[in-house]
Amino acid sequence: AYHATFDLPVVVTRSTNNYGRFQFPEKVIPLFVTRLLAGGNVPLYGDGGNVRDWCHVDDNCDAIDLALRSGVSGGVYNVGAGNEMTNLDLTGRLLSLCGADESSIDYVEDRLGHDRRYSVDTARIEALGWFPRRGLDEGLAETVAWYRDNPGWWDRGA
Repeated sequence: AYHATFDLPVVVTRSTNNYGRFQFPEKVIPLFVTRLLAGGNVPLYGDGGNVRDWCHVDDNCDAIDLALRSGVSGGVYNVGAGNEMTNLDLTGRLLSLCGADESSIDYVEDRLGHDRRYSVDTARIEALGWFPRRGLDEGLAETVAWYRDNPGWWDRGA
């Protein structure tokens, strides 16, 4: 509204699911990683078939910076890394990185109205020259290593 009314120079970014170091511990990736590193189980909603696109926080920050510097005022830029996968597949990758197996999964009832898929069209941000630099496997391994190396940040007993 301020852009249209007062010609305030703004850009809007809409991002898919982010992950990386220092993420709020109740979000799915840090929750699963910290529970697995502590020897616990992880809750997986429904059949695990919900699909999300995962973008590393550093890549997302690069996209926001580019949109601010090079985007059109009033423009809307969707940011996603093209790393769509089911929650079950993501959980499998995290289990492997944390040295756990499928017995660490607790299947729980999916919440009513839970979206099956989140995905965005990234053509506008890509037209500015942005593409994610970090692949999902690399980013997840880096993230797990960070949580493993920084238990004082998340483990109340450390």
